Amino acid sequence: MSPAPSDPSATSRAPRPRDTAEELQLALGLLVRQMRAAAGGGISLSQMSVLKRLDRLGPQTASELARAEKIRPQSVIATVNSLQAEGLVVRTPHPTDGRRLPISLTPEGRTLVSERREAGHGRLAELIAERLSPAEQRMVADVVPLLRRLAED
Repeated sequence: MSPAPSDPSATSRAPRPRDTAEELQLALGLLVRQMRAAAGGGISLSQMSVLKRLDRLGPQTASELARAEKIRPQSVIATVNSLQAEGLVVRTPHPTDGRRLPISLTPEGRTLVSERREAGHGRLAELIAERLSPAEQRMVADVVPLLRRLAED
């Protein structure tokens, strides 16, 4: 049973990590859906994740992408094959190791990542500006580094 709001010890107790995790997961899921809707469909989350990683880190092999995405190499290969069929990535022979085929973004892939990022960021910025007070905006800005720490390996 939760303590009554008038219980003075209720405000001094830290929230339960499990409750916080549940609420955070729900809120982030809703925000991601809003950002994806603003950016338009057509690309799956796994495809977009690979595109964004290639944009940030440059050419990567399927093995490197699989490790970074924490998925099986076969899954990455299927994703890369579909992205290549769409003209968003290209495989090129490695200059010194013929067994490696680095995957890189095509100009079309880079444009798509940029457009999707801008649309998603734009929508989130609109929500922050419209729905949060300046003090709440500062609170969100202060919590971002903590969220990044949670997300890092």
